[in-house]
Amino acid sequence: MNRQKNYSPEILVIGDSQISFGAGKVYLEVFEQLKKDLPNITQDNAVWEKLRNAQTAAIGVRSTSLQNWTTREEGKVKDVICEVDKRWGVNAGVYGIEGNKNRKYVNIGQGKAYQFCKPNRSAFEAMFENGYYKPELLILAFLGNSTDRWAEEPQKALEDVKATMSQIPPDVPCIFLTTSPSYDKATNQTRWTAQANIKQAFEKNGKRCEFVAGFTSKTIQAAQGNKDFFKTNNEGIVTDIHHPNLDAARKFFQLKKEELTAAVVKVISR
Repeated sequence: MNRQKNYSPEILVIGDSQISFGAGKVYLEVFEQLKKDLPNITQDNAVWEKLRNAQTAAIGVRSTSLQNWTTREEGKVKDVICEVDKRWGVNAGVYGIEGNKNRKYVNIGQGKAYQFCKPNRSAFEAMFENGYYKPELLILAFLGNSTDRWAEEPQKALEDVKATMSQIPPDVPCIFLTTSPSYDKATNQTRWTAQANIKQAFEKNGKRCEFVAGFTSKTIQAAQGNKDFFKTNNEGIVTDIHHPNLDAARKFFQLKKEELTAAVVKVISR
C-alpha cells in the first residue's frame, strides 16, 4: 500500500452524514475565511504559520460516531465504516481530499486516499499510522448517532472519549464539536443530555481536545421547527428531521464562529 503524506490536508474534519448533506462544504468555507481573518484574531505567529496555507478537507461517514471509529473488533460496529453500503454502494461524502473541493461520494476502505480499514486496527489507528494522515488540526464533529448511547449511559461517553484520545496522536491538535440540532424538539432534548454527558467525559479525561458545544439555545432556536433548514416534500412536509441543509449549516457556523475560532487558536498555540 502506497501511503503518501499528501492524502492529509492540514485541517481535517471527521464526522457523520451531516457533513455529506451540506456541512462539509461549509467547513471549507469557514476555514478559508478563518485564514483570512487570522491576522485580526491573533498575534501568535505559530498559529499563523501553521494555518495560513492550510488546505481543509472533510470526511463524513453516514451513521458513525466515535465508537465506530475507535473499535478494533470486526463486526457490525466497524462494518459501518469498512463494509460497502448495501443500499447505496458508498457510505461517505468527502470534500477537499486530493484537492477536490466538490463533494465526492466514496466508500471508506476503498481508494488510495481512504485506506482506513485494517485487521486489528481501528479506523483512527489506520488513518494515522505512519503519517498516512497527519493534519495540523483535527475537528471531530459528532452527536446524532450516539445520542441514545451517551444520553442513557454517561460511562459509555467516557469510554468513547478515552478510546479516541488514546488513538489520536498526541501532537495533533483537536477540537470536538457537537453537530447541529435537528428539526424535532424531542430529539433535541435527548441530544442536549447526550451533549452534556460527552462534554463531561472530555473534562474528566483532560482537555487536550477542546470541546465546542454545537447545541445552544441559539442554535436550537434557529433549527428546531424551521422547515427552511430541512428537506421537505411537495406538500411542505419535512421528510428528513436529522440532516440540516446548506442554509442551516451556514447559520449554525455563523452562530458558532466566535467560539470555534477561539478554540482553533487555543489548540494550535498550545
